[in-house]
Formats: sequence, structure tokens, C-alpha cells
Amino acid sequence: MIYLIGGPPKCGKTTLAKRLSKSKNIPWVSTDTLQCVIKPYINKKDFSKIFPTSFQRCNCNNNDEKYSQYSTNEIIKAYQQQAKTSYEAIDMFAICEITDGNDFIIEGYHIEPKLVAELNKKYPNKLRNIFLIKSDESKFVSDIKKSTTPNDWIIARTNNEGTYGKIAKMICEYGKFFEKESKKYDFKVLNMDNDFDNQINKAIDDLTTA
Repeated sequence: MIYLIGGPPKCGKTTLAKRLSKSKNIPWVSTDTLQCVIKPYINKKDFSKIFPTSFQRCNCNNNDEKYSQYSTNEIIKAYQQQAKTSYEAIDMFAICEITDGNDFIIEGYHIEPKLVAELNKKYPNKLRNIFLIKSDESKFVSDIKKSTTPNDWIIARTNNEGTYGKIAKMICEYGKFFEKESKKYDFKVLNMDNDFDNQINKAIDDLTTA
């Protein structure tokens, strides 16, 4: 069985993947890793379509700069465009593990409802999926400042207080996209704003209960 975990950044996907991996002894991979693997092989012409020139010039290691130059919608669209470039890599990874008879967990924002629907058609009864979102911007900001994640990309790359709110807005708006698209295909969505640990346990149950 291939377990697919999607949703915006910082909504608990990696935590869920790690706990599911540990509890069921199933290996996992982040789609960020898959994107890094395929990036060098993307044609330069196509690369400029995927990552607009303005985004390429932007210092992506500085959230203050990024979120002052680009709107919430522009940043979400950039995430969505990057997600689509990883569709084939995720598909290839999934079919390789399915062919070898392995269970595997794949998590990341690149896993969109449309992709999961396409994979379900290609590999019926071989996949299970769930999407995690957040919708409370104030709580997100409060929680992220308490993060104990090593090298948390938000804390490490943010100096201006106002940027936290902009990031929270983007993630919550991005969550609406996942929620809306999931409804089209009747996919399970969990809101992770409250009772985070209990929601993670619920997600594991949803993924592993036949």
C-alpha cells in the first residue's frame, strides 16, 4: 500500500509520516526530496515557466523579502506550479514500490487531490491518502513561535514580526485550495488547528483502517 499525505506546508504532514512510519515500520519520503532529485534534469526553458524569473531572483532564504514582494495568491500559485512538476516523479516512485510489493509513505505539498485521483485510476486499491490543513491564522502564528523543529524554515528565515502573519495567511488560504479540491474527489481532510496529537492519531487510524 502507498500512503499519500498532502496539504500546505507546516500542517503536520512530516509528523504524520514519521509517526506512521514508526508505528507500522513503513519507510517514507518527502516530495521535497523528489523535487530536488528532478530539478537538475528540468530543461532550462521549462524551468523558467515553472519558476518565474521574478521568483528566481528572489532570495527564497529570506521570508521577509519573499512575502513583501509577492502576494498570497502569487506564492500559492508558485507552490502549485512546483507541485505539478513533481507529478511524474511521484507517479514513478509509487509504481516502483507497488511493483516491488512494498508499502511506502510519500508526503508533501506536491501531493494534490487531482494527482491522487489520477493515481487511483491507474493503480486501483493500491493507495490511501489524507490531506492536512490549518485555517486559524492567529493560532498558527502563536504555535509556530513555539516550534521545536530543528532549523524550522519559518523561524530561521524570518526577522520581521509582520511576516509571520503573511505566512499564516498564505498557508490558511492554501488550505482552502486543498479542501475544495478534496471535496471533488471525496477525499479525507483533517484540520490540524486544535488537538494536534489527537488529530495525528486520527489520521493514522484513517489511513490504516480498511
